[in-house]
Amino acid sequence: MSSFSSSNVSTSPIEGQKPGTSGLRKAVKVYQQQNYTENFIQCTLLAGLGDKLVGSTLVVGGDGRYYCVDATRRIIKICAANGVSKLIVSQNGLMSTPAVSCVIRKYKTDGGIILTASHNPGGPNADFGIKFNTANGGPAPESVTDAIFELTKTITEYRICHSLEADITRLGIQTFQVDGRDFSVEVIDPVKDYVDYMKEIFDFSLIGQLLSDGLNVLINAMNGVTGPYVKKIFVDELGAQKSNVVNCTPLEDFGGLHPDPNLTYAADLVNELAKGHHGFGAAFDGDGDRNMILGQNAFFITPSDLLAVLADNLDCIPYFKKTGVKGYARSMPTSGAVDRVAKAKKQNCYEVPTGWKFFGNLMDAGRLSLCGEESFGTGSDHIREKDGLWAALAWLSVMANKKKSVEEIMKEHWKKYGRNFYTRYDYENCESTPANQMMENLNKFASDGSHIGQSYSSGGKTYTLAKADNFAYTDPVDGMVSKNQGIRIIFSDDSRIIFRLSGTGSSGSTIRMYIEGYEADPAMFSLDSQDVLKPLIEIALRISQLRELTGRQEPTVIT
Repeated sequence: MSSFSSSNVSTSPIEGQKPGTSGLRKAVKVYQQQNYTENFIQCTLLAGLGDKLVGSTLVVGGDGRYYCVDATRRIIKICAANGVSKLIVSQNGLMSTPAVSCVIRKYKTDGGIILTASHNPGGPNADFGIKFNTANGGPAPESVTDAIFELTKTITEYRICHSLEADITRLGIQTFQVDGRDFSVEVIDPVKDYVDYMKEIFDFSLIGQLLSDGLNVLINAMNGVTGPYVKKIFVDELGAQKSNVVNCTPLEDFGGLHPDPNLTYAADLVNELAKGHHGFGAAFDGDGDRNMILGQNAFFITPSDLLAVLADNLDCIPYFKKTGVKGYARSMPTSGAVDRVAKAKKQNCYEVPTGWKFFGNLMDAGRLSLCGEESFGTGSDHIREKDGLWAALAWLSVMANKKKSVEEIMKEHWKKYGRNFYTRYDYENCESTPANQMMENLNKFASDGSHIGQSYSSGGKTYTLAKADNFAYTDPVDGMVSKNQGIRIIFSDDSRIIFRLSGTGSSGSTIRMYIEGYEADPAMFSLDSQDVLKPLIEIALRISQLRELTGRQEPTVIT
């Protein structure tokens, strides 16, 4: 066993190392600045583990984007110097975010470090990110991320073992002695544990039969980390042809793709499904926690509708037959479609702020089985992260049990519950000053009760304002209060307009505008969302003065 000594390196605080809803996301060039990565990792270890740091076991994995391997090696050296006992590291540093959560929970580690900027572009001129997951497998709560940030403002040194080199290309355990303590690095197959777990949750033989009976699928990994998982599950386990899976080689720059599974950035999948040759299509983002589902002829399932359909059909999945259904939850901007299912099934349905950590608390307390966000994230209490592949397998399970197409299932659901028409407009990389001014104006609008009862008209439709607020959430488990989570403008017919500034970008501000309108008339169900919601969209733009303040006449992305 090789022996090594660690050293303390003098450093100073670096401004702006405040983690967002899913860690710290910055441009690669920012992370490559002297001591930037080291400072943040040191603070993450101290704040995330506290007095459990010495002797701890952690998982390290990432989505394979540019700088992942370099960052993984630095993390190993810093963990060794800080008294961590063992690291479970994915081979070549590649592991999907859901798989990291799975491994943390399976091996009962003290947490994990995930190297990802999720759906943001990759490459030397693009983005990188680091986030800490706690022992439950989920993203660190605000108390931890706030503590990390506070330490970044006062850090004076970090510990590192410069000479220690672990080979992350080779499976197996490597042992070292650092400052007289044992330290080991176990390099594991990044795919095996996750796939084994999926085979416990779903009936692979039933899904495989669906494919062999003629369902032609097209699965697009967008050159992200899910590529090896997609090949293993769909080709090796379910019997799909190799031509049914595309973009399955993880690339540091995602092959130039923007690895965000939506109608804009996954346009190649949309175009292929539009040809009518495939009955099911799915795309996943860079780190594998988001999904987009399409049916034949590119029939699009909104994430809000996907969540509602799964809520109505959890009995199609063996896992829930064993565990039972404990409740549902959605992020505040997500449509109320799942609320209608919950009411019919007499289940609790929680409305939480954006950020998967809010779901985790409910899951740990045994209150939640299924949850989702309109931002293409769906998951259950099988882990503590959203899970793109899980969502695709869940939908295929419903199809296999009901023996119906994607479109038939969705239309059957609307007939039963009505349709929540929904759209989201993203205005990416806006200048921060006018974006913040817009939100400040909206906050004043929401807090001024004089607008209640006022009518707003556009396109021959009139809406009466029933409620406006800046959403606040009190966690029913620990009583923690989260304020200023987004402006809600709610009308008397339950139509909603919501505005948020996103915390997932690496620069500038992304304004997200959410529009929702409910229709119970079956004659309306086949209409296009943009046509149905056009009056509300215009009212939202008028109230917010988004165009006037930001100068942006059109959104970057519409979903």
